[in-house]
Amino acid sequence: MSITTKPYSKTSFGLSLGTTVFYISIMVVIPLLGLFFQTASIGWKGILDVFVDDRIRGALYLTFTVGAVSACINLVVGFLFAWVLVRYQFPGRKLIDTLIDLPFTLPTAVAGIALTTIYAKNGWIGSLLDPYGIKIAYTPAGIVLALVFIGFPFVVRTVQPVLEDLPKELEESAFCLGATPFQTFRKVLFPELWPSLLAGTGMAFARGIGEYGSVVFISGNLPGKTEILPLLIITKLEQYEYAKATGIAVVMLVLSFIIMFTINYFQNRSSRKLT
Repeated sequence: MSITTKPYSKTSFGLSLGTTVFYISIMVVIPLLGLFFQTASIGWKGILDVFVDDRIRGALYLTFTVGAVSACINLVVGFLFAWVLVRYQFPGRKLIDTLIDLPFTLPTAVAGIALTTIYAKNGWIGSLLDPYGIKIAYTPAGIVLALVFIGFPFVVRTVQPVLEDLPKELEESAFCLGATPFQTFRKVLFPELWPSLLAGTGMAFARGIGEYGSVVFISGNLPGKTEILPLLIITKLEQYEYAKATGIAVVMLVLSFIIMFTINYFQNRSSRKLT
């Protein structure tokens, strides 16, 4: 008995496409166009001045540096969490699996306050590190810590379903053919996991460079040292320097788009190789 599927009608396709275009226009395209039009008022010279100002340039460098460092850490930490949750059964597994989603639901400002309280000089962990001259709060290390906290669930939730769907016969076959555990991971598992790892890391990076709530408290907001771009944009808006604020936002947007486009390119290229 054969089952035939009814093709979609032109009416339903047009309605779906129209709704999609309308939503994208309202939520993405129009706000971005407004941002570019506002920035156009300062011209190319005003945009180039973003790179000349030492304060802006320092915040730009810090934002993307800590974003990249935290994304690399999230790549390792997120994969480790996903591997443990999928491959092992132990008491408290369900609890840990639930807690991973906490950064998604917890207000970022609350996370920032909690991390600052713990890692400050007089905090629970900060007081133990202070005698050794190790400072976390109000340093770039504290920013990285906050970005790792809010970013690693992206890697876990992206890699976890891929790991669950991998047939165990692949590993068993590799072992039967004499492959070591490292060779099995590198030759059999890693090629299958790489696209999802790259996607999760890219999302963690994108979230990190635009993060504000969890960073604003633990960073200390010291100009030239721990000041991030989102905070600098807020500062310019409070000073009624709207054109300069949008100029910084456009530079941040363009750089973020280039980086994310590159990550997606390599991800799609890896996916095509697997198929």
